[in-house]
Amino acid sequence: MNRHCAPEQFGTPAPDTTYEICDFGPDPFAININRATLQNQCFRRALWTGHYLQLTLMCIPVGGEIGLEIHPDTDQFLRLEAGQGMVQMGKCKEKVDMQCCLSKNDVVLVPAETWHNIVNTGRHPLKIYSIYAPPHHPHGTIHRTKAEADESHD
Repeated sequence: MNRHCAPEQFGTPAPDTTYEICDFGPDPFAININRATLQNQCFRRALWTGHYLQLTLMCIPVGGEIGLEIHPDTDQFLRLEAGQGMVQMGKCKEKVDMQCCLSKNDVVLVPAETWHNIVNTGRHPLKIYSIYAPPHHPHGTIHRTKAEADESHD
């Protein structure tokens, strides 16, 4: 497999194409992000980490959540590829007063210094990809579960 491009380097991939999912950054890279996101079974997995940007894939189990967090120096873009959820955001940890229901194809933009959480409110795993600028997690990050992510404190 060409590590700079997903298996469908030229042409349309077969419907059952699966990807080797690892951190391909900072090399040039192209992939069908929908397929890669839907394939991912890990709570969080870095797909591409560059010097100024990072792409991660997430799978939030039914009833699960990312967990209330803040990134002091990082803006974040999240897109839901499958599932239903709710985003909560606010300037104070004690007052996350913005709430919005989410479903497939919705995006969430989180400015730096904003408390935020996404909760899976559906009956299927919530499949998300997230872009951080600048990168937030170490290159190659894989957290199979939320508990593993909470332990790592990266």
